[in-house]
Amino acid sequence: MGKVPTTTHQSDESIALFLIGFRINKPFKFKQWVPVFTAMPRMLAELGKDPASGLLHYQLALQPRGAMVIQYWRSTEDIYRYARDADHEHWPAWKAFYARAKAAPEAVGIWHETYDVPAGHAESLYGAMPVSGLAAATSSEPVTAATRTARQRMRRRAVQPNR
Repeated sequence: MGKVPTTTHQSDESIALFLIGFRINKPFKFKQWVPVFTAMPRMLAELGKDPASGLLHYQLALQPRGAMVIQYWRSTEDIYRYARDADHEHWPAWKAFYARAKAAPEAVGIWHETYDVPAGHAESLYGAMPVSGLAAATSSEPVTAATRTARQRMRRRAVQPNR
């Protein structure tokens, strides 16, 4: 039996972590939740075509009554800029959601959380995994004797200057 390949992310840059999701509260109110469900793929496709947007990587997580998208961004300012740009998918979708929500305010729930992660304040480990998560947003490197534990990886990032 061979050794399981284990990697960590390789970056000491600041990032923004953005979690966004929705929950279907009233499944038979299709007109309320289907537009929410279909808006996110359009936004992600748009962002994927524009490296200058600041979106570094995303992963979709399906949940029993909805979905969540884990997004890695270059900065919170990039998130805010995209969210408020009327020439991109998000702003019109956001306005349309609130207009529909007036008719059926509890049919679908939406949420988001934004985390500004300073350089050196992120740690990762991937065992027998393709490049994922933070490593996909930045880059990947093998775990070594010096980065075997979470504490070692975090400490190493905290003391290294930005690259």
